[in-house]
Amino acid sequence: MEENSTQKTERWTIKSILEWTAGYFKEKGIKTPRLDAEVLLAHALDTERLRLYLDFERPLSLDERNRFREFVRRRANREPVAYIVGKKEFWSVQIKTLPGVLIPRPETEVLVEVVLQKVRELPQPLIAEVGTGSGAVAVAILRENRQAVAIGTDICLRCLEITRINARDSNTDDRLHLVASNLLAAIRPAGQFDVVCSNPPYIPTGVIANLEPEVRDFEPHGALDGGADGLDVIRNLVDQATLYLKRGGWLVIEFGDGQEKSVEELMTRGDRFRDVSIHRDLSGTPRVAKGVR
Repeated sequence: MEENSTQKTERWTIKSILEWTAGYFKEKGIKTPRLDAEVLLAHALDTERLRLYLDFERPLSLDERNRFREFVRRRANREPVAYIVGKKEFWSVQIKTLPGVLIPRPETEVLVEVVLQKVRELPQPLIAEVGTGSGAVAVAILRENRQAVAIGTDICLRCLEITRINARDSNTDDRLHLVASNLLAAIRPAGQFDVVCSNPPYIPTGVIANLEPEVRDFEPHGALDGGADGLDVIRNLVDQATLYLKRGGWLVIEFGDGQEKSVEELMTRGDRFRDVSIHRDLSGTPRVAKGVR
């Protein structure tokens, strides 16, 4: 996006700047170069992506180019788009995202689907989301089920702050109660929940160094690292959940690639959970396990 004295300002129209940026991002090894260019330019212009195509030939002002140039620099360094623009769509909700808070992913929507299915017929379901992060899962569930009440726990105070903002912005803050806690430890175990759900850390420690730079270098390792085999947090949560679920209540857990058999074995061991089943995400990958107490 450099200019010299022979170039005219008119060269940098929305169309030309998108084409240049997409090519630049492709050279940098970014997987979705055109999409990222559009999202960042729309953010720089404070408009919608569709508007870019309606205004293809509009030149950018110097201030707009400077603002966009900074976004391009950050993305070229592999900073996630969600951190640059400060938001990520999840379950048709704009979720605010900040560095230090895990970015919600499309595959986690199957976790929401399974929980909603389990509480659909209950008059006022009580749900615990363990490791709420940005609050995306809890907010999505509460928006879909207006009778539900949820408790979100997280050991990260920054995460609880951003969850509080997302709950307020989605008008679910009156039904989402936040607790600073390592898993469920700060809550009295009284067999009170209809569902305990979680997208816990499940990436094996040795794998993290090989992740994409966007994840490895920018997202919080505490929300990713599941120990040597990726199952440390899941083991603890399966043990704890038996004390917090009602009889007939459901544990719903997201897990990583290739972990489905191990998670199923953890849940069924000692008859802690029955009717354990595995659900696949939109790509067909096993992603979520559920079982009844």
